[in-house]
Amino acid sequence: MIPEAPLRKTKNGLVVAGDGWFVLNARESRWKDEGPLGAYCTFEGKRRFPQLGINISVLEPGEAMGKYHRENAQEGFLVLAGECLLIVEEQERRLRAWDFFHCPGGTPHIIVGAGETAAVVVAVGARGRGVGGGIVYLESQVAARHGVGVERETTSPAEAYEKIRAELPRSTFVEYRRGWLPEAD
Repeated sequence: MIPEAPLRKTKNGLVVAGDGWFVLNARESRWKDEGPLGAYCTFEGKRRFPQLGINISVLEPGEAMGKYHRENAQEGFLVLAGECLLIVEEQERRLRAWDFFHCPGGTPHIIVGAGETAAVVVAVGARGRGVGGGIVYLESQVAARHGVGVERETTSPAEAYEKIRAELPRSTFVEYRRGWLPEAD
């Protein structure tokens, strides 16, 4: 039998504090506010989930989920509210609520908040970045036009996000902010 994992209260919300199954409402979970990279909830505690990553991102217009990149692991993105700009294989695609983007491993991509209001995006990805090279941040003229490109190709997240992270506070953990997620019916 698999035990229920304990949840631990932090000043920024609940986090899982052990192994096992659990139920956690996103509004009660700990969030991260990454400034120009939006805000997101991972539902994880100190240890990452070993096989599958999942998060909910809230992106104001112009905020991005990261820098233009590709990784070995498969990912999927579902827009729950608002609008986004998807940059994929040097193409721009508009996404709106209930659009799903399937991203096979090795596909260059990034999602940027667009439209008049915040976008809410659920992202799911298989773990395995370290297998065969993992993540690569790519040069892209299209991504650069939207402020989500890198100056030179790199496999280093520290290098790709150096300027952004330098301007953020030491800890970006925050409590859920009312209005980030649509109200439940």
